[in-house]
Amino acid sequence: MTAPTRRGLMLVLSSPSGGGKTTIARRLREQDPELNLSISATTRAQRPGEVDGEHYLFTDREGFEQMVRDGALLEHAEVFGKLYGTPRAPVEAHLAAGRDVLFDIDWQGTRQLAAAARADLVSVFVLPPSAAELERRLTGRGRDDPAEIARRMAKAGAETSHWAEYDYVIVNDVLDHSVATVRAILAAERLRRHRRPDLAALAEALVTACGGTDRAPSR
Repeated sequence: MTAPTRRGLMLVLSSPSGGGKTTIARRLREQDPELNLSISATTRAQRPGEVDGEHYLFTDREGFEQMVRDGALLEHAEVFGKLYGTPRAPVEAHLAAGRDVLFDIDWQGTRQLAAAARADLVSVFVLPPSAAELERRLTGRGRDDPAEIARRMAKAGAETSHWAEYDYVIVNDVLDHSVATVRAILAAERLRRHRRPDLAALAEALVTACGGTDRAPSR
């Protein structure tokens, strides 16, 4: 098999609930078939229409905690009383094969990924344009009662306080613009030198063939 021309990367999108990360992630995958979605393990109940192994890897708390003990998760966190985590093996296989992996996770998971594999990580925090717009989006879903919306708004403030830990921060006002911005980030990050092991041999061959030295370049 031909060796990959570059190492894959982990693209993380985080935002408070209603910020738009899941919609942006869906649009990215529709427009970029080379982007692989990380499938999280979770202890939350399977919802109608969800497929085990496609939307999530559903497990009970005991099974999840065993994965944590075995070191089988790259990151894990508890959100609204349910456990979520990223299985290590499939992500590492994608990266080694030069395939990119998209994550829809919170700041806790992002921090753990940074500790485990900082060189492979590209993190983007998605901000809503205002608190009023965030509340409008949460209310517009029609899924939660006022008490739940108030709880999610309070949690949004806590989550947003971690925005400065991310490589990039975007304001999700116009969805199409937000998607285009993240695609531009992804395109640039794919070209970073440390992800292109194939370039070393080419550069060294050019230096040798051209009789290069370490003298200052001509202008």
